[in-house]
Amino acid sequence: MFNLSIKGMATLKFVLLNKTDNAQIYLRFSVNRQINLRRKVGLSINAKDWSTTTNLPKTNNETNKLLKNKLERLSLFVNEQFNEDSTKGTVINNDWLTSIIDKCFNRVEKTDLSIFVNYIQYIIDNASTREQRNGKIGISVGTVKNYRMFKNIIAEYEKTIKKTILFSDLEKSFTDRFKVWLLNEKKYTINYTGKQFEHIKSVCVSASKDNITVTNNSITLKGFRQNDKERYIHTLSFDDLDKIYNTEMPTPHLKEVKKWLLIGCYIGQRGGDLLNLTSNNIRIKDNAVYFDLIQQKTEKFVTIPVLKDYVIDIILNDFPKKISLNKINTHIQKVCELAKIDEIVKGYVIDENNRKKLLTSLSKYKFITSHSFRRSFATNFYRKMPTPVLIGITGHSEEKMFLKYINQKADKDANADAFAMYYAQMMKKEEPVLRLIKSNNH
Repeated sequence: MFNLSIKGMATLKFVLLNKTDNAQIYLRFSVNRQINLRRKVGLSINAKDWSTTTNLPKTNNETNKLLKNKLERLSLFVNEQFNEDSTKGTVINNDWLTSIIDKCFNRVEKTDLSIFVNYIQYIIDNASTREQRNGKIGISVGTVKNYRMFKNIIAEYEKTIKKTILFSDLEKSFTDRFKVWLLNEKKYTINYTGKQFEHIKSVCVSASKDNITVTNNSITLKGFRQNDKERYIHTLSFDDLDKIYNTEMPTPHLKEVKKWLLIGCYIGQRGGDLLNLTSNNIRIKDNAVYFDLIQQKTEKFVTIPVLKDYVIDIILNDFPKKISLNKINTHIQKVCELAKIDEIVKGYVIDENNRKKLLTSLSKYKFITSHSFRRSFATNFYRKMPTPVLIGITGHSEEKMFLKYINQKADKDANADAFAMYYAQMMKKEEPVLRLIKSNNH
């Protein structure tokens, strides 16, 4: 019997599921009770020529001898790949087994790009060479990550509806049902659900440029967001930041999170950009401290002045250690709790029983996350600094997006006030003008 043991824990066996003259050969691969795989190997045999003793073809003719050699080669190849991949932490599942079988026999599967999820993968696979709207070549790491998550959502929905989604399926009735599933079944927020609709449109617009037929509905979809009146944005004020600075943290982890928090709230960068900073990003010019960095999402080169005294001290004398975004979000609320950032505010929480969002009132520290850093910077300096200057630092593409980010309406007087201020400054610099004053006395 051909029953190969691998590392004392996995077994491999070839089997037939029927007794026809063209029976498909399957490979069974069992690692443990949870991982018990079975996949076609893409070869067939007359069941009469199959040995139930060896679980391999009989060697009664030249064709069966060649087939037996192929299967034995496959078994050794699977063995080697399992030993290699399992040590790397690779997920061992049916997709893995299929790919290993195809790799052994040098099979190249032709991808059908009319299948929606296949085209998403096509975008991911060609991310480094795809042209963007601004003419640049290559999709950012963050955008690729979003496409991967979107692909996983679509793949899960396909399992739910038991159907492979084609571009031709993306009519209004389909996207309406998809929206209901995202909101009611997955319990995603309105904003996150709206983002998935933006992804559908983006993928379909791209596909149409590659001469793939798409529906009119899919390329006219609009994303959507929660009503501004229903949004609750939680930021740390300058007073909050002073309280955090003046609060001693009891553990090394909390001390590092505290330092990243204070830096983040004074330089206004996204979490990934913030946590990639090192002392190499620091530049000192005329006794002023600057951070120079390239933003991952926008690929813009940005210089940020560091002006707060205790933040300068941290940066120059006690630069924080490298830490993950997950670690930040694990400990940040404890940092804020110890600093007594406990003003009662409104916000949404997820009900653990039904996974729905509930509006409630809690201490502010319970709502603070790493995303609060950049938003605190934008909120604290809004109206204190010219908005274009703030946008240049935060990386927002336009003022409208910046104001939505901090939940503010456009200040109609801002430009007029700024013009009046700069005009007054301009007039002070003008040279006095000698005027002829007529007198009534002759």
